[in-house]
Amino acid sequence: MSSSRYDRAITVFSPDGHLFQVEYAQEAVKKGSTAVGVRGKNIVVLGVEKKSIAKLQEERTVRKICLLDDHVVMAFAGLTADARILINRARIECQSHKLTVEDPVTLEYITRHIAGLKQRYTQSNGRRPFGISCLIAGFDHGGSLHLYQTDPSGTYHEWKANAIGRSAKTVREFLEKTYSAELVESDKETIKLAIKALLEVVQSEGKNIELAIMEKGSPMRMLEVEEIEKYVAEIDKEKEEEAEKKKPKK
Repeated sequence: MSSSRYDRAITVFSPDGHLFQVEYAQEAVKKGSTAVGVRGKNIVVLGVEKKSIAKLQEERTVRKICLLDDHVVMAFAGLTADARILINRARIECQSHKLTVEDPVTLEYITRHIAGLKQRYTQSNGRRPFGISCLIAGFDHGGSLHLYQTDPSGTYHEWKANAIGRSAKTVREFLEKTYSAELVESDKETIKLAIKALLEVVQSEGKNIELAIMEKGSPMRMLEVEEIEKYVAEIDKEKEEEAEKKKPKK
């Protein structure tokens, strides 16, 4: 049956149970820049694909990774204008929670707040869903690390590693094949795994990658381009060594 009769209003289900406006919002996410999250033993890494910017544009104003609180960082894929509204509301909630209960928010609390906000926009007339998916990472007051993902419908899940945005399926399949608990015991290997996952879809090596690291008890740290390039060089060297090993011996 044609979807055109059921995609005009956000509150109308199609006969086969679809909310087409929510599905269209998920398509908007798939057109956004790729974002990857990997939870290690001691750190959580968020990486995003950096789109090329205009020659005269100020780079600091083009950000896909942002802090919600001192211990919570978010990366997103989809419509940047929608993300800005959601980020502002999440930051206000973080500060409000701290003032009310005198403790910082837990990762699950702020994720649930963001997911609840998204869900409300799928259930009332005169609105449209938020066209973004978010990866929310950081550590709780007790020091436990978390990585959550939310989508435009308002659902959320916790992950060990995940990807959103353009070619997310390809990156997720790579993570499923490569991720292991032993691998992410090492901080360095956790960072390399996030970079390797992004390199599955990102061109031009390290200069098109932005990486944020959250460590227990430490503020968020953005890796410099030079540091990312060093990791990329190591990864390339490892690939060459593996290729040499696979070559048949004469």
